[in-house]
Amino acid sequence: MTGPRPAVPRGRAAAGWGALPLRVAAVALALCAGLAAQVRPQAGMCGLRRAAPAATLIDYAQTRGAAANTPGNFDFYVFSLSWSPGFCETPAAERARGQCASGSQLGFVVHGLWPQYTRGFPSDCSPAGRVPSRVALEGARDLYPSEGLARHEWAKHGTCSGKSPTDYFADVRRARDAVAIPIPFTTAKEQQTWAPIDIMRAFIAANPRLRPGMLGVACQNGELQEIRICFTKELREFQACPRISRQGCRAAEISVPPIH
Repeated sequence: MTGPRPAVPRGRAAAGWGALPLRVAAVALALCAGLAAQVRPQAGMCGLRRAAPAATLIDYAQTRGAAANTPGNFDFYVFSLSWSPGFCETPAAERARGQCASGSQLGFVVHGLWPQYTRGFPSDCSPAGRVPSRVALEGARDLYPSEGLARHEWAKHGTCSGKSPTDYFADVRRARDAVAIPIPFTTAKEQQTWAPIDIMRAFIAANPRLRPGMLGVACQNGELQEIRICFTKELREFQACPRISRQGCRAAEISVPPIH
């Protein structure tokens, strides 16, 4: 993210630079402008305004400079499971009528498997390969609540995995099969109230190798939206991801709409 480059002060008494020589000020400004292109602007830094906080658990701003968005160049995966009844109470439900139809009986559904940096994440890494083949989509038929979501997830995130569409969707399946859903969420026929920490504890209890700091809960308007679990790049183990865990839902309690 790059802001307008500040003008180089023309005198030693220019505001903010004091008595620094002109050349030193120019070099400092150039370095600062370069840094601002790679990190989230902080209040007062180079005269740039603080960026608006991200609306999701994941920090969009931090990348890896020239290596960013290179397929296969990432640190770990975030596997996101969406609570379908919660999603279906948002405006986005208008675009997912099949998923949200009465009698769908959907609880947690796959949202995506996202390559992730320690800070930030890549996206849309291979424009030429954004459209998966019909053969590859057949392998994703029962993974996502809709084919449209499968297409979107491949274009935005799968292209950054460094794998073919077929192999990427196979990895999504591996991640889904590796996560056990706690019983209270498989039989949720009535409205429930949970503390986000208790949701995480329920998942940890159902998945013995999962530990605190390896997952986060997302909520919106006081309702459960997603659980996000971190995996190693090879999908062999769960992965510590303190930023994902810390930036989760901050509500003391949230509602969990029932499966219908």
